Amino acid sequence: MSLAGKTALVTGGTSGIGLAIARALAAEGANVVLNGLGDPEANAQTADDIAQKRKVKAYTSPADMTDPDAIVAMMQEAKEKLGTIDILVNNAGVQYVSAVEEFPIEKWNQIIAINLSSAFHTIRLAVPGMKEKGWGRIINTASAHSLVASPYKAAYVAAKHGLAGLTKTVALETAQQGITVNCISPGYVWTPLVENQIPATMQARGMTKEQVIDEVMLKAQPTKQFVTVDQIGAMAVFLCSDAASQITGANLSVDGGWTAQ
Repeated sequence: MSLAGKTALVTGGTSGIGLAIARALAAEGANVVLNGLGDPEANAQTADDIAQKRKVKAYTSPADMTDPDAIVAMMQEAKEKLGTIDILVNNAGVQYVSAVEEFPIEKWNQIIAINLSSAFHTIRLAVPGMKEKGWGRIINTASAHSLVASPYKAAYVAAKHGLAGLTKTVALETAQQGITVNCISPGYVWTPLVENQIPATMQARGMTKEQVIDEVMLKAQPTKQFVTVDQIGAMAVFLCSDAASQITGANLSVDGGWTAQ
């Protein structure tokens, strides 16, 4: 399969799952826009590395996903620099854990804005160009929490359930336009963010590293194995292929069996 000549925009694309997806798409020839926060110089170097290794065009955007105007500007810049967006990956996300009665209102608003509303804004802006071309792929990184709940994650679970519903709705609206719209719903994915949580959890719970992984992090995943970012990247590439042209409105679990229980 070749995605040569296609333009992909990945929110939350400068690290973790988003970066793996961007790299996987670039490996198939797509030009990529990596949206994300963090060190601008490091992000720019990441984009340059992708561009040089894969012989594609790549650049980063620091657009704030809580700001609709910033999203509009990001989408317009992408169109001007690389052309109409063919592949949209809504991957930006944040988390906060608290009992519902104590959940900070500003955290609720932030999580809903980044995890759900930003996807609405990017989708509404990308769909017209996809319809004009008669081809498009929209991939939303949801979560096992788009299908099941966990306590103390009211905003995150609500946002991810909402993202799954948004996916289905847009899939129905675009079903005859050559556009597919799907969710990938990972379980626990091995990323530096997850790895860095282990020492603190070991200390707080008096556990070994192995106990933290098996009894805390992977408790819900029957395989007792982390999902890898490369597996998510490969799934995204498949959803962009002709073989997946009749997969739309789907919520594809990559969670080691978590939501089968």
